[in-house]
Parts: sequence; C-alpha cells; structure tokens
Amino acid sequence: MAKRDFGRRRVLVTGGAGFLGSHLIDRLLDRGDEVLCVDNLFTGDKRNIDHLAGNPRFEFMRHDVCLPLFVEVDEIFNLACPASPVHYQHDPVQTTKTSVHGAINMLGLAKRLKAPIFQASTSEVYGDPSVHPQTEAYWGNVNPIGIRSCYDEGKRCAETLFFDYHRQHGLDVKVARIFNTYGPRMHAGDGRVVSNFIVQALLGEDITIYGDGSQTRSFCYVDDLVAGFLSFMEAGSDVHGPINLGNPNEFTIRELAEKTLSKISGKSKLVYQPLPQDDPTQRRPDISVARSTLGWEPKVELDEGLDRTIAYFRSALES
Repeated sequence: MAKRDFGRRRVLVTGGAGFLGSHLIDRLLDRGDEVLCVDNLFTGDKRNIDHLAGNPRFEFMRHDVCLPLFVEVDEIFNLACPASPVHYQHDPVQTTKTSVHGAINMLGLAKRLKAPIFQASTSEVYGDPSVHPQTEAYWGNVNPIGIRSCYDEGKRCAETLFFDYHRQHGLDVKVARIFNTYGPRMHAGDGRVVSNFIVQALLGEDITIYGDGSQTRSFCYVDDLVAGFLSFMEAGSDVHGPINLGNPNEFTIRELAEKTLSKISGKSKLVYQPLPQDDPTQRRPDISVARSTLGWEPKVELDEGLDRTIAYFRSALES
C-alpha cells in the first residue's frame, strides 16, 4: 500500500477552533503545512488558536459549513459539528444540518478539487450497542427519533454521503469513527464526563454521575487521536474506512470519578442522577483495523492523560 508523498500542502480544517481541530492544526503546522481553519465559533473558541496568530502558514476564516465554501486546498479534514450532548441538543435541527449539509458542501468542494477528504464520524453511530466491543462491521442500535438522534443519525447520514461520493465519483474519502477523547482545550461546560468530573472536583463541587456509574467508556488522549487522523489521511488512496479510532482500555464511569477524585484533593462527593435517554451503557472500540491498516494504536495511559488534562483545567480556572 503506497503512501502519498507529502510536501508542503494547503490543508482545510473545518471546526478548526474546536478541541480536536485546534490540536490537529498544531500538528499540521508542525509538519510544515499551510492551514486554513474554518469555524463558525458556535462551540469552537478562538482562544484555542490564539497562539497561532502571526504564523504565516495559518489562516482563520469564520464560516458555517452549512453554506458552500469556495477555496483552493490540497486536502480537507471535516471536523465541523457540535460533539457533546449539551451543545448538539441545544439546537438539534442545526446539528443535523451541520452534519448533512456540511458533508454535502465539503464533499462538493473535494470533488471539484479532486482532494482527499477526512470525515470525523463518531462511535455514536453504534448507538447503545448490543455488540461489545464495537467493530466497524457492526451496524449499530440507534434510536432515530430520540434526543440524541440529531447527532447520531446526522453522522450516520454523513457516512452514507461520503461512501456514495466515493462509489459514484471516485472520491478519496477517509471516515474515522471517533471514540471518547479528552485532553487540554476541552470546553469546561460541554457536559462531557472527563471535563465535568475535573471541573467539579477542582471547584470543590459534588461530582455528578448519571445512572449508577456502571456504564463503561474508553478514553483516548487527544494527542493519540490526532496521530490516528494523520496516519489515516497519509494511508493510500485505497484505504477509506470506516476505521475506529479510540483507546480500547475500558473503565466504568464510577472508576473514572474515583480516579479523578484521587488526583484532586478536595471535599467533593459522588452524587447520582437519572441516566439520560438513550445514553449508551457500553462503549469500547475494537481497533484491530487501525492496528493492521494504519499501524496505529494509542500510547498515553489514562493516568498520564488525566494528569495533563487536570493541569490544563487548573491553570484555566485560575486565570
């Protein structure tokens, strides 16, 4: 399987001011690329990219991917979409539009430019899975009319569009199914479990667990995930996915809460609230395809990643 030859390239990253997008842009710039960051700043934050001001190879454009975009680039990473329940349920119709219309617009751009395009899909396409761990061959167990459907079904439809553009137009697509990811630059109020627990503990508030805490998740540190993005995009034009990207080490939510408390000395207690509708009870990736096809697997253990993330939030809250 031949890899593409990468010289200096002009790369478009949609959702580039977000948590994942900003880390991806750092890596692209580090390897010498020019980067066009596109974000409507609904959930993205310009503070995530402030450190890039003045970099001659970086450009920011405020734009909504639901509208067509006319630029000249060599490759596209489509990361634009609210990714946490708090944000994507705030305006569910717009969330679906971002996934579907955004995919159509970015695929149309890629088709015109004959550029490879990467789609940040999600483990949410598996819904509340009846297969464990989840392999790419599993079709999922998704409620099409629930409160999470705007995101789950929007991403599923985007995958359909990507593979139809590949089959119908020969487009070089890369579809990655991203599992729970954490690290610096997470939004403090996005409602995701890692940021929730850390912020609550740092503020001395009770740590809120939804359900009885026995539900499981697998947590991938952001640096590992971005390395997976780049490995996938650099793979040959015969590699399209979908490919699971995540950490296969599985923890209960209660274990994560207790681990967070042990690292942050404070008076926080564990409190329990009802489990939200359609919240998955198990989530763990089978990454056999990523290992065999991309030579990729995560390296940062949860303890190390939590230490780095806690340090980030401690500094952010103090400032």
